[in-house]
Amino acid sequence: MNLNDYLNFLSYTKTLEELWDAHCRQMAKFGFDRLLYGYTQYRTATSLGDPEDFVILSNHCKDYLDGFLRSGLYFHAPMLKWALDHEGAASWSMINDMMSSGVMTPEELRVYEFNKSLGLTSGYTVSFNSVSMRTKGAISLAARMHDQDEVDEIWQEHGEDILLMNNVAHLKILTLPYNAPNRALTKRQREALQWVGDGKTTQDIALLMGLTAATVEKHLRLAREALSVETTAQAVLKATLHNQMFVMEA
Repeated sequence: MNLNDYLNFLSYTKTLEELWDAHCRQMAKFGFDRLLYGYTQYRTATSLGDPEDFVILSNHCKDYLDGFLRSGLYFHAPMLKWALDHEGAASWSMINDMMSSGVMTPEELRVYEFNKSLGLTSGYTVSFNSVSMRTKGAISLAARMHDQDEVDEIWQEHGEDILLMNNVAHLKILTLPYNAPNRALTKRQREALQWVGDGKTTQDIALLMGLTAATVEKHLRLAREALSVETTAQAVLKATLHNQMFVMEA
């Protein structure tokens, strides 16, 4: 798809799966064949929040995701550190410059060696505009070419279009339902939370759903457990942030 066709597609896509599949194929046309998108709404001064609450989309292999994300290597990644303090796009030549000047910390060096072992030596990182101090989103675009100068030439020619595509894809992702692993709500749990969000009491919800108050309480408790929160108000907030409430049924 050309730029106009792709932006038109993004405007009307209705699922993350459909969007992500198309985005991976679109970026591959420019030579970026391995992508890792991440977004958090729970950032603090010392943390990015619970990793299980991140919105993570990737076409990397399981070995990479296990090593980079689940082992916590991501927290020391030089390009992530750059993304947290900047917006826009940055070449991975920055990493080569850090290696040449010997300024990498031991933790950053571990990330570098891990990425190198899996062939991730060239690419770009895009850091998206944040709407609040608690949010941050970025995408890593790893190139199939190992020569960063060659990748920089591609960016010089197509970088504006690639950046626009990624920015619009990011904005679209924020509007689509995301079910974090092991945190998806059932239809009944979502419905109960929606009524709470509308200000209804447990007794009100029982009448509206045709259930007993005890059953409503059970659905709300299971929703709290699924979302890993302590209160129903927190569950309503988290479900809303992940676009799991008031969604169109397939």
